[in-house]
Amino acid sequence: MTPKRAATAGAAALLLALTATACGGGTAADSGSGTQELKGQTITVAGVWTGVEQKNFKKVMDAFAEETGAEMKFVSTGDNVSTVVGSKIQGGNAPDVVMVPQVGVLQQFAEKGWLKPLSKKADDLAGDHFAPVWKDYGTVDGTFYGLYFKASHKSTVWYSTEAFEQAGVTPPKDYDGMLKAGRTLSDSGLAAFSVAGEAGWPLTDWFENIYLSQAGPEMYDKLAAHEIPWTHPSVVKALTTLGELFGDKELVEGGGSGALRTDFPESVEKVFGSDPKAGMVYEGDFVAGLISGQFGKKVGEDAQFFPFPAVDGGKPPVVGGGDAAVVLKDGKNAEGGMRFVEYLATPEAAEVWAEAGGFLSPNKEVSLDAYQDEITRQTAKSLVEAGDGLRFDMSDQAPAAFGGTQGAGEWKLLQDFLRDPSDPKATAKELEAAAAKAWKKS
Repeated sequence: MTPKRAATAGAAALLLALTATACGGGTAADSGSGTQELKGQTITVAGVWTGVEQKNFKKVMDAFAEETGAEMKFVSTGDNVSTVVGSKIQGGNAPDVVMVPQVGVLQQFAEKGWLKPLSKKADDLAGDHFAPVWKDYGTVDGTFYGLYFKASHKSTVWYSTEAFEQAGVTPPKDYDGMLKAGRTLSDSGLAAFSVAGEAGWPLTDWFENIYLSQAGPEMYDKLAAHEIPWTHPSVVKALTTLGELFGDKELVEGGGSGALRTDFPESVEKVFGSDPKAGMVYEGDFVAGLISGQFGKKVGEDAQFFPFPAVDGGKPPVVGGGDAAVVLKDGKNAEGGMRFVEYLATPEAAEVWAEAGGFLSPNKEVSLDAYQDEITRQTAKSLVEAGDGLRFDMSDQAPAAFGGTQGAGEWKLLQDFLRDPSDPKATAKELEAAAAKAWKKS
């Protein structure tokens, strides 16, 4: 599907949605001109995206504008979405739609009374096109507020095909096999993993994949909600497993101290840059953008990925993240905003960005042919096929003081653990103290 055809298909789906939905302000049927029903109206959308991501999301907005006649405006919030949106609400300048990047922030918005429940049309489309888990993550106290539009797949391990070929190793079948392959890589002259420890968030992702596979989804949900303490034996077991990797200088490039000086782009560069130091780097599907865009390597040829492998006989984990569209009560055109969210629930809207690249959709009706390359098609397929086995990034579900603050909470304590992973029980105790404090304040 070409971008023009994607926009046209999106317009057709949108026309059907608008015709079938009465959210106030008229419908296509009674306006007499469904293709320009929102002409003269302005819809403001806020989100964290900048650069290429913002440019590509604007293509989705343009497809909606072309059909409905609405004028679409995008406002970048930066990373501190909650503070920026709160200030705009207080100042009487609230956007109509916000693309919320964390479950915890969506829940915060709902608890503050900022959100409109999504329309029946959006609800029905989400039920038809998405695995129930995505709708669950957009629901607070039984009310559906957030439609997940853009997703990330955080269970992908990226490797240099040249390094694997030279060491004579192949993608592993399980976690122990991954460590064994890593030691073979080390024997060939490269460290196994480049680990990004300069910020805490990649370390939380390492823990979450191990915990989800080892402890299972039910325990993962309980820990994410702090229904069990971080001192639980399952947490200590996962930390022990992670510590075996973190504490092995053959496996971690530069050891723990070197990893703590390595930021995320550098971790990718150490595998795919001009002077490679390691054979593998773990992080999400977004690694591919750095490999091709910043380091000039061909994804699918120079770089491949394998799914994060199963741990201790569990199932291979699929940890995801994403951005959910919510409608603010105080927006000047909340009804128009609702129409836009209904459009975002269609596969045609997602296919506009899929064709532009740098995007995964949780919408199971999106054609895999819409994605630019085979690697993206594989990650998109894996994400959708995970269904209700997928779990949202745990740290993104936690209060920000615990799961999302540099130099504090889980981020800092896992950095300390990377530096010295010798006492998992002590780390678990510190994590529980920080979690209890954060949940008490939330």
